[in-house]
Amino acid sequence: MTADPPPAAAAADTLGLTYELRSVQGVRSAEEAAEATGVAPEQLLKTLVVRRADDDFVLVLVPGPRSIDWPKLRAHLGVSRLSLPDADTARDATGYERGSITPLGTTRVWPVIADAAIAGTGRVSLGSGRRGTALLTDADALIAAVSADLADVTT
Repeated sequence: MTADPPPAAAAADTLGLTYELRSVQGVRSAEEAAEATGVAPEQLLKTLVVRRADDDFVLVLVPGPRSIDWPKLRAHLGVSRLSLPDADTARDATGYERGSITPLGTTRVWPVIADAAIAGTGRVSLGSGRRGTALLTDADALIAAVSADLADVTT
């Protein structure tokens, strides 16, 4: 890990989150990432950028092996259409490259939806804004810190 903290660390500090940074250099699977960070696969959080409309995004926290249930997410948001933007658009919306996206410290603040399965899971691992570095923190503290809307949106 480099001496400079990843971008999400400053945001976590500002939000008062207790966290740990862990190197995940060279991992090739979710199982390896879970092992490297010391969490169960369902405690690995993916932050997915979802487009509601032009220049209107939400960040969805998805636990480990789960995936977005599009009908549930559309119903929760009250919209008929959602999409995943391409990598460049996701970077422009968040300031982060895919594989490092986190709701912490994005260049613009977007609403965050956390899948209900995340609540109460204890320590979770998520992107830090830098590839190869994970940020570990308490799931419920993260949900509160980013004012996430807790909803059943995965399968």
